[in-house]
Amino acid sequence: MGDFAERYGPVAVVTGASSGIGRSFAVQLADRGLDVVLVARREDRLRALADELRETRGASVTVLPADLADPGAAGEILEAVAPLDVGLLVSNAGFGVKGTFGEGDAATLSAMLMVNCEAPTQLAHGLAPRLRRRGRGGVLFTSSVEGLMGCPYSAGYSATKAYVNALGEALWAELSPAGVDVLTLCPGATDTEAPRLQGVDPTTLQDLMSPDEVAHAALEHLGGGPTHIPSAHYRNLFDTLLAMPRRDALAAMARSMGK
Repeated sequence: MGDFAERYGPVAVVTGASSGIGRSFAVQLADRGLDVVLVARREDRLRALADELRETRGASVTVLPADLADPGAAGEILEAVAPLDVGLLVSNAGFGVKGTFGEGDAATLSAMLMVNCEAPTQLAHGLAPRLRRRGRGGVLFTSSVEGLMGCPYSAGYSATKAYVNALGEALWAELSPAGVDVLTLCPGATDTEAPRLQGVDPTTLQDLMSPDEVAHAALEHLGGGPTHIPSAHYRNLFDTLLAMPRRDALAAMARSMGK
């Protein structure tokens, strides 16, 4: 734990910290001796989590309510953390929508691009030079196995996560020589609010992992980038799909959605 805090501390910025994997990241980072900056829209949840981390872990916690769909949000976060010695960025916030492309709400699609792509890019752009100067630290992006190939009926979300995967791989190659670790986390089915918001009962999903399991796996593999898929089931599934002719793989995925 001491080695982890020395390498990635003293302060971690966690987006999407009000629930799910982001909340698990915040708790586990505090357990590992880091102070945390909690970023999410729901201020009441952030403040409750901050109180918990202060009381039970003795962590110093900063609460930054922000809607990452707002074009100015990333800049405001960077300005707020400028006085802090940030050693780790956990860019975890994100959301997705399912369904036939073109039938969904265009404004929701735009917001998803902002949250899933624009905000991680701007936060990493603002913090990477600081991490490079420190000669240690890390950047952790939460992506998805759906970013490994275009997923029918999840087109927009899949495309945003493909962007995150490419960004993370490129930054891993750029920053590793400077002593900065970069990991792109690609979870499969995880028991969070996200499936429910998309009308899916998480208990019907294969190889469902808890947010705590996913966050723990990511932190354990932070130095082993560029990409980590914590679920053996989804590693094997996408190894199989990616080995197939792309037309056949995409057709098989479309059929599996019952379309």
